[in-house]
Formats: sequence, C-alpha cells, structure tokens
Amino acid sequence: MAGVEVRAIARNIRMSPQKVRLVLQTIKGKRINEALAMLRFMPQKATTPVAKALKSASANAENNFNMDPDDLVVLRVSADDGRTLKRYRPRARGRANQILKRSSHVTVVVSERE
Repeated sequence: MAGVEVRAIARNIRMSPQKVRLVLQTIKGKRINEALAMLRFMPQKATTPVAKALKSASANAENNFNMDPDDLVVLRVSADDGRTLKRYRPRARGRANQILKRSSHVTVVVSERE
C-alpha cells in the first residue's frame, strides 16, 4: 500500500518538548527496527515514550492496514507542547518564582518504503 501513512500519538508526556525533539531527530528517516535499536542504547529519558509511540505506530500499520513491519520507515516525527503545570517556589523577602512543568505530545508517522 504505497502512499499510506500510519500514525500514533503519545499525549501528555511529562517531559519538555525541547528534550524530546533531541531524540526524535535521530530516528527520522530510519527503518523501524533500526530506530528501536538506536533508542534502546541512547542515554536520554525521552527514549522510553518515543519507543512506545513508535511500536504503537508499527502495530497500527500491521493490524489496521496489513503492512509488513519490516518495510516500515519513520516518515515524520514531532513533539508539540502539551499542558503546562504552573508551580511556585518561595524566594527571599516574600516573593515567589514561577516553575513551569512542561509536557509534550509526540506524533510518529510511518509509511512503507518505496
């Protein structure tokens, strides 16, 4: 099925999108098996939710579209801003500083190799 794109979205991952994008840049354009092998040996914490989304996209392609998982390639990946939790840290003289606890939505799009 040439031209069919299958996606998976992992929402509200408690990690800043900036940190997740560092991991996503490395797997873009790679085959699924190669990308999962790379993620397994990277030191970043963002690899766990990214690998989970990648496996989900591969399973969606296999079960819903009857694609061969060995022929799948990571077409596009993105990490968008999710909800931001706002917290406050007390400072000197009765003041407060804001702490932003960011989250992200990871989107993985896979397609068969042409």
